Amino acid sequence: MPSHTFSVNGESVTVDAPGDMPLLWVLRDLLGITGPKYGCGIDVCKACTSHLDGKAVNPCVVPVADAEGREVTTIEGLADGDRLHPVQQAWLEEDVAQCGYCQPGQIMAAVALLREKRDPTDADIDAIANVCRCGTYFRIREAIKRAAANL
Repeated sequence: MPSHTFSVNGESVTVDAPGDMPLLWVLRDLLGITGPKYGCGIDVCKACTSHLDGKAVNPCVVPVADAEGREVTTIEGLADGDRLHPVQQAWLEEDVAQCGYCQPGQIMAAVALLREKRDPTDADIDAIANVCRCGTYFRIREAIKRAAANL
């Protein structure tokens, strides 16, 4: 079985897995990183949103071979020790989460958006395609605006 070496949340890892195995399964099943959630497996719900070299991706459809030599960041890698990322802090302050299942993916998508647009419009925020089954979209928008003001 081929080996794949890449970085996850700042730590180098090597995994033995078929190159076409979805990165999500490698993260969850082989590495025990459970922040990225399985929702659909076909890049629709985006509950698994993580970053690959700083860009939002959905590891349910990214083969592990595509991560070779690159940096993967999951929700577990956002905080700086005990200090939450500004988006995570805004999520708490705006009381966004209900069931919480989609929140890691929502937060990771918001971080990626704020890297590209420091002052996003409502339309920019609404273009985030992550699905929230509880319907907390208004609070998500408010949290992203709060985080943008605190970056």
